Amino acid sequence: MQNSPDTKQVYQSAAARYHALVLREDYENNLLPAILGIDSLAGKDVVELGMGTGRLTRLITPLVKRLIATDNSYHMLSFGWEHLRKTAGSNMHFALGSHMTLPFARGIADVVIAGWSFCYTAIDAESSWETALKNALQEVARVLRPGGCLILIESLGTGYKTPHPPDILADYLDYLEVDGFTSTWIRTDYRFEDVAEALDLISFFFGEEPLPMWETAKGVIVPECTGLWWKKVNSSGHGIF
Repeated sequence: MQNSPDTKQVYQSAAARYHALVLREDYENNLLPAILGIDSLAGKDVVELGMGTGRLTRLITPLVKRLIATDNSYHMLSFGWEHLRKTAGSNMHFALGSHMTLPFARGIADVVIAGWSFCYTAIDAESSWETALKNALQEVARVLRPGGCLILIESLGTGYKTPHPPDILADYLDYLEVDGFTSTWIRTDYRFEDVAEALDLISFFFGEEPLPMWETAKGVIVPECTGLWWKKVNSSGHGIF
């Protein structure tokens, strides 16, 4: 597995443009109901991994008892904080940290959730991806309480109406299936103001190759498939992942 240097650069220095892109995803608001179909989150302590600029953070914070949002990019974390701080309640906290070494004590969370980020544990490790993934899952297991749940959200294809997983995620997604994660998928289509905006933001993150898009009365739509995977800690806190 190999990561794209352009993607790394985005996460280290282009938070504003990335934020403009992700704000346009899931215009039909399918993601939150899908998450709540896995776990209600109500009254729970939640750790979010790889918060980016906070698109998932803002959805789930009003529902939980406490949310600690983390990212290993100070650039993304600080942008997310500035974006969210005006509406942040006392239940929202931020921490700089890697999936591999979470800066938390054992058993602090009822739910760990990672949106479009856990895959980089495997991608960044290249040939050592399987070992890195196992270690990251063990770290998640450490911070989860018995009966807790890990929820992973990843792209299953931009420009597709049905799942078409990116090749770079193939080994990672196969691992989750073999390891016993339950999964489902939804559409989280993008909606842009016009074709010019769609082309500008799509090419910024996904490259210059044309993607399907169509103009509607609501704006320019680019299809997107998103997958959710989840697995729970057993009651004893052992034998997970």
